[in-house]
Amino acid sequence: MAGHSKWAQIKRQKGVADQRRGAAFSKLTNAITIAAKNGSDPEMNFQLRIAIDKAKAANMPKDNIQRAIDKATGAGGQAQLEEVVYEAYGPGGTAFMIETASDNRNRTVGEIRATLNKLDGKLAETGSVGYLFKKRGVITVETTDIEQAELAAIDAGAEDFEPTETGLIVYTDPKEIENVRRALSTNGLEATEVALEFHPTSIVQVSDPGVAKKNITLSETLDELDDVVTVSSNFDVDENLLQ
Repeated sequence: MAGHSKWAQIKRQKGVADQRRGAAFSKLTNAITIAAKNGSDPEMNFQLRIAIDKAKAANMPKDNIQRAIDKATGAGGQAQLEEVVYEAYGPGGTAFMIETASDNRNRTVGEIRATLNKLDGKLAETGSVGYLFKKRGVITVETTDIEQAELAAIDAGAEDFEPTETGLIVYTDPKEIENVRRALSTNGLEATEVALEFHPTSIVQVSDPGVAKKNITLSETLDELDDVVTVSSNFDVDENLLQ
């Protein structure tokens, strides 16, 4: 279906590996703080629970997690974080959605603009590319019985699913992600990754090696910025260029 891409899957798998190495604690902290603005109880706030689960997977200490939650209310005089989504054009007519959490919007937009300008991208006005994406819930499960997992995903109310080498990626309506996760768990399919992501409604296929490299480099460089939480794009790369 539209929105599926080999590069997106590779990026997701790489991100999980990086997370398991304990990388990007600051990003995990920011994600917890932003989510906690909608409630500090993870049992009532599934976005907070997603953020906490990711932090625990990266071996973040409990005290750090609690401080991140407290920061949502400005406890201890800390500057409150602001969640801002930036839209951008990439090389070759591609589009990017850049989700950030920052206590200094000028610093954040300055870093993003500088990165885009350096790598043949351009910051776009709000709404310029946002219509090319939709928010979706993403649940990753590991299993050797793909057929059983697919049936369980259908019964759980998933919108779509995609087999991987180690299991299944399940796509849901954002509002139903927790219900679907619980239903999968009831069927013995525990989630190894749960996230809310912007998915493109159409893909820009990139076959030129130079343009492909620029888009991949831009995506990775933006993702490395401290204030950036997630980077989503609508490009896909020819399979031969990924080898």
